[in-house]
Formats: sequence, C-alpha cells, structure tokens
Amino acid sequence: MNYKNDNLEELLEYIDPSELDYQQWCGIGMALKDSGYDGSVWDTWSMRDAARYHQGECEKKWRSFNGSDTPVTAGTIVKMALDGGYHPPSKAPDKVLAWDDVIGEEYTVTSAEDTQELPIHEPKIWDPASEIRRYLEALFDMNDIVGYVTEVWKDEADGGKFKPKAGSYDRTAGQLLQELARYGGDIESVFGTINEECGAWIRFNPLNGQGVKNDCVADYRYALVESDSIPVAQQNGIMHDLKLPIAALVFTGGKSLHAIVRVEAGSFKEYRERVEFLYKICDKNGLHVDRNCRNPSRLSRMPGIMRNGKKQFLVETNSGFSSWQEWKEWIESVNDDLPDFEDMSDAWENMPELAPPLIENVLRQGHKMLLAGPSKAGKSFALIELAIAIAEGRKWLGWQCAKGKVLYVNLELDKASCLHRVKDVYNALKIPPQNLHNLRIWNLRGMTKPMDKLAPSLIWRAKRENFLAVIIDPIYKVITGDENSADQMAHFCNQFDKVCTALGCAVIYCHHHSKGSQGGKRSMDRASGSGVFARDPDALLDMVELELTEDIRKQLKNNEGCLVCADYLNRYAPDVARNASPDDLLSRSASMKLCCDNLSRDNYEAFKTALSASDAYIDSLTAWRMEGTLREFPKFQTKNLYFRYPIHDEDKVGVLKDLQTDDMLTSYQRGAKRGHAKQSANAKAKAADKNAELINTFNAVNVDGKVSVQEIAEYLGVDRRTIERRLQKSNELALENGIVARK
Repeated sequence: MNYKNDNLEELLEYIDPSELDYQQWCGIGMALKDSGYDGSVWDTWSMRDAARYHQGECEKKWRSFNGSDTPVTAGTIVKMALDGGYHPPSKAPDKVLAWDDVIGEEYTVTSAEDTQELPIHEPKIWDPASEIRRYLEALFDMNDIVGYVTEVWKDEADGGKFKPKAGSYDRTAGQLLQELARYGGDIESVFGTINEECGAWIRFNPLNGQGVKNDCVADYRYALVESDSIPVAQQNGIMHDLKLPIAALVFTGGKSLHAIVRVEAGSFKEYRERVEFLYKICDKNGLHVDRNCRNPSRLSRMPGIMRNGKKQFLVETNSGFSSWQEWKEWIESVNDDLPDFEDMSDAWENMPELAPPLIENVLRQGHKMLLAGPSKAGKSFALIELAIAIAEGRKWLGWQCAKGKVLYVNLELDKASCLHRVKDVYNALKIPPQNLHNLRIWNLRGMTKPMDKLAPSLIWRAKRENFLAVIIDPIYKVITGDENSADQMAHFCNQFDKVCTALGCAVIYCHHHSKGSQGGKRSMDRASGSGVFARDPDALLDMVELELTEDIRKQLKNNEGCLVCADYLNRYAPDVARNASPDDLLSRSASMKLCCDNLSRDNYEAFKTALSASDAYIDSLTAWRMEGTLREFPKFQTKNLYFRYPIHDEDKVGVLKDLQTDDMLTSYQRGAKRGHAKQSANAKAKAADKNAELINTFNAVNVDGKVSVQEIAEYLGVDRRTIERRLQKSNELALENGIVARK
C-alpha cells in the first residue's frame, strides 16, 4: 500500500510520544524531515509527553538529521499509526459499517445548535470526600488499582504552567475508600497535599501496579470524552442527546466536562477502535472531542478538589445506556425510528383521536399544506392573511381557523417591507390587533440556506414556542436539488415532515405554477417541478386567474358606486337617504343624481373624487378561483375571490361563478375566446377612431363654440341619427336641442 500522500500530521494523532523510547521518538522526527515537514510539527507532537518534553531539544535534534543511505521514511509513521488504531479509509462499496468508516449524515442525532442546553449546578453541600467516594464506587471494583496525581511541576518553557507528574498507583479503590473513612474524609491525608491552583487528577481505568503507561492498564473499561469548543451546558445537552453510556460525569472547574464513557474493550486494539468510533460519533453531532484524551491511561479531573477557586465536582453517575453494546446498537439504528406494527383488533375499540382542525374542513394541526398559483396571485398576501387569522382566531377566506401562535418565515421581502405588509393587511381586514404576541416573523432575506440546513435551525429556535403553524414563503428560496427530480424533491419535502414532527405544528408553504399555459391541467399538476410537490402535502390549494369581463367590471362599478353614494347621502343628506326608494339606491345613475341634487358644492366635489377612486379600484381588481385537493376532508366547492390589494375577498354574490378558466375550455372555445378578444380590441380601436373623427369635425366647423348636428352630418356625409348615436358615447361633446357643444 502506498502511503506517500498520507497526511502524516493526522497519523501522528494515533501515536503517543510517551509510549516511545528515545530511538523511536527520533525515528518520528527523521521520517517527518524526510517527508518534507517542518520541525515545528515534530515539536508540537512531542509536547504531548509533558514529562519528557524540553523546549529547544527538538530544534537541536532536527538540525542533526542530515539524511542517510537508509533513511527513516513515512512508512515508519504509518506503521506506528496502524499499531495505534489507525485504519485507512475503505473504498469498498456496500460495506457494513466498520470502525474506520466515515460516519454519514444518518448518524446525526443532534448538534450544538439543536440540543437542549442542560446547565450544571454545584452541589448545595460541598463534601469533597463524598465526591471522591461516589466516583470510586461508580468506576472501580474494590480490588482495582487506582492511579492518581496530586504532585505537579512548573513548566517555565510553557509559560509557567503546572503539569501533573506520574503520580501514585499503589492502592486499590477499596483501600482508598477505607482510608477516607479512617481519616474522617480528610482528602490530603489519603491522597497527599493538593495544589489548589491547579487541582488534582485521577486515571479512569484500573492499573496493574507496574506503572502508568498504556501497557500498564489492567482493564480497558472506559474512555474519556472532553470538548471545550462549546459552552458546558451545550456539551451536557449533546452528551445526553447521544445517550452516551457514561459511568461518571465530572465538571473540571474550567471550560469542559469530563465524561467517563464505558467502552468495555477486551484489548488495546479493540479499545482504540471503539474510542475512534465514539469520537467520530461525537464529532458528527457537534461535540468536537480532544483527540489527546484517547489513551486508556489518560488522566482525568478528580472530583471533590478545588481548582483555582472553582470546584471540580461530580455532575452525575450512570447516565445514558448501561453498556457499550446497548449504546452501539442504538446509535447504529438511529435511522430506524420506524414504529412497530399496529394490530387493528387492539385499536378498533380504542381509536386514537384525530388532530383537531387548524383550518376548518381543510387542514388539521400538525399536517402540511401547499398554496400554489401563478405570479401576481397575491400568494404572499394570502399567507399573511392566514397567519393573522390563526393568530387572532378568525376566518380565512371563509374558513374558521384555530387560534394560537404562528411563525411566518419570510424569505423574500426585506424586513421593513414585510412588517409594513403585515400591518397593511391587518388594517385592510379591519381586524383589531389584539393578539400580536401570537404572530412571530422570521426575516431571512439574504440569510437563508437550503431547507435541509434550515430545518434544524428552525426546529431549535421554535421548539419552545408551541406554534400551531409555521408558514414558509416562498419555498423556491430553500429548494435543495433539482425541482424536477422526484427523489430529490421527496428528500426536500421530508424536511417539512421533520418540522411537523419535531414541533407538533402544521407547515404551510407556497410554490409557483410551471411556465406556459395551464389549460387542460388538473389543479394538482400546475405547480412547477416534480409531481411530488402536489402529492406530498395533506392539503393543496391552487389558484388560477379569472378574466373579468367589461360587463362584470361595469356591474362592480355600479355596486361600489351605489355604496359611495349611500355613504355621502347618509353623512350629508340623511333625510334624502331615508326617503330614497330602493331602486334609486341600487342604481348608480339614480344615486348619483340624488347626490348631485342634494349635496353642497364642496361635498359633491369630494363625492366625485371618491367615486373616481372607487372606479380606479375596480379597474385594478383581479379575480381568482381557488380549488383544493384534500387528504383529510371532502373536496370543497371552488372559491371565487377578488384580490383587492392587499387582501383577498370572497365573491359572496356569485358574480364570478359562471366565468371559466382556460383549463375548463375546449381547444375550440379557447380559440374562439382569443378571436373574441381580438375582435373586441378591433372594435375599441374603431370606436376611438370615430370619436376622434367627431371631435376633429366639431373643431373644423364651429365658429362660436356651437355646431348643429346637421352641420356635422353634412360635413361627414352621414345621416343625422348616426351623429346623434356617436354623441351619446362621447366624453367631450354634448347634444342639446340639436346643438353640439363641449361638455
């Protein structure tokens, strides 16, 4: 096997300098120099043997390595690393997981961001002897020889740091416990004088009484897990999330916890394999373990000792799984979180309750809903309307919503625009903002990431909020993979399931229609991308545009105009409003005449301004039909909606019910519709030309601002009745007693 390109610095992690004799130590240096490494690599690695390291020794020795005919090469380091537990990554396909395999995403149980922080608490009563006694009883048999260190030396070359000496290894756990009892809990009478500036240490594996090196370990029972890259509360949370088989958990009085984890290995080789597997799992889940802690003879912090004014104390014993094997089987099956089979005979008389509705007759709590539609359908406004309806316990498009907390995840708008939009919708709906605390906004424009990365962050932040719904708008911002790939989109949609399951809430999101005509497509096939989008949610609501005809706009203007007239009459001519006939109040022209005859000049001018604004509003209206495909409820009747910026209104009168969308028309009808539109455009152009001709003629023949109908007819060569019909449609000219004049 060729190791020429191996990362030797990584391999050095598997070689303990304290276990090597002088020649072997020099051999490592020679191999590094032969491989082109800098001497600082050898020096840094050598520091791990604190008892024998001397500053400047590596540099001096490095200069003496001048090569030879039989040089020490990288193969020496590789051989030692292999003996120390290193395994080259295997490339064999479909291989059952081995110790040296890369731990994939399926072994991710938690992370520093997702874990629930578990703060530690100092003992209420400080009893040092009790701390040590509980530690010894948790880790050792009475006949186990225990190694510990209370004596230190000061390393001036390393900034004057105190470092532990080799320590003692002459008594069993039983003898230490007896002496603690004999001396009334006086620790120093048992373990020796302790330097409270740096604390004391203990070896977590039993020794054979012949020394403190790895080959002096009598039983490879435990491994040390230590990480100081994240806060202690997060370390504690991850350890519990991973259910590590912890025999004892100690606070070091510094930035870390020391977890003494059961590995129960039968040999040094098996110990190294198990420790490497353990550390990879920890790393994968955000607990980046100090690799210097992997030796079985490693020192750990002794509980019951003061260290620089802080207590080293026992946090807990015997947590997580009770054995290595149980934990290993669990961690390898974390993907298999499938439920057991259900026996229908057991459930028949005791059926579980269905989740209550979130949106009446549309969506249950904890389920998923997709709102699909083309651009300009006001989908974002519709989702904001829904968020408000849930927060306030109101109706949304006629459906009653459950009341509770809702999170609106804004991926598209800047913060200010989003917040103003929410307030505008509140005002347009005329809903008092009585429950604003129920509506939370997460503004992520410019900061978002793919859904498989966003979901854990979302879950971590929202897990304590008890949201009824999370609304994600829009999903194209967080799509992972090719939206036309069924398997990739299935993975993407699974992220919504994770959010639903983890938070116990509904997930509601919107997506756009595919490009091109939607004619002939079913509602569930209009959303862009793979059909997974339409088949994954429990409720799919789809919006298509309706073309408002001139007759409908005219009818709407009549209705809205009558409302404006009634408003002004009620305010400024209440007697007229009370005495007016229903026919007059339902006719735009009759109502306008009432306003003209009974309002003051100023009020009438204000009325005309309001009427013009109403007409402009109607001209800006768009109309939409909402259809649904539901998994939990019967299909609802299509809803016809107006989008009156910034909100949607139901068509409760039925004006829109007879309009057809493109997908409801035959190809012949669609062709006829296009022909009719073309004819209508041509007719409008001709009418405009005739009106221009009429005005130009009036300007040509008038002398004093007045022209007779007969004069215009003769000028154009048409009969009088033709001119009279044109004048009825003119906005600029009026006819009175046969005379034409400007309005």
